[in-house]
Amino acid sequence: MATDLEPIRGQLIEKVLSVRRCAAVVKGGRRFSFTALVVVGDGEGKVGWGYGKANEVPPAVAKAIKDGIRRMKTVTVIDGTIPHQVWGEFGAAKVVLIPAGPGTGVIAGAAVRAVCEAAGIKNILTKSYGNTNPINLVKATMNALEKLRSRAEVERLRGTSLT
Repeated sequence: MATDLEPIRGQLIEKVLSVRRCAAVVKGGRRFSFTALVVVGDGEGKVGWGYGKANEVPPAVAKAIKDGIRRMKTVTVIDGTIPHQVWGEFGAAKVVLIPAGPGTGVIAGAAVRAVCEAAGIKNILTKSYGNTNPINLVKATMNALEKLRSRAEVERLRGTSLT
């Protein structure tokens, strides 16, 4: 199954966050299906998340990776951290991302950590509030990362110098 996505797939960071089983009760008993939540990134400022559903785990993960590659977004990363503090929200999940100095590492829970590491962020402090559902936390983190702006970008948008 060769697609146009295959050449870049070898260089991507793929992190499976959760695999869940769903049961549908049918005449002969229970029929199980599986869902997978995956975060995909290149480690250099591009990150996306994907959700896949199938009757077995490996196809669910493969579908999630394909979905994640499709949803990849570019994130502002400067010297291994983010340019400024930012809040992200999705549903009841709220995430605050705070830039950190060199040597701090990624201080985050599993879902937020996966997104940050896949994006190539090396030093960051995070705190999540509210909902702890991994899907909502990933979406809230992506919402926060999409709000990031570099100094040059803000200067260009405002049409003025910030120095």
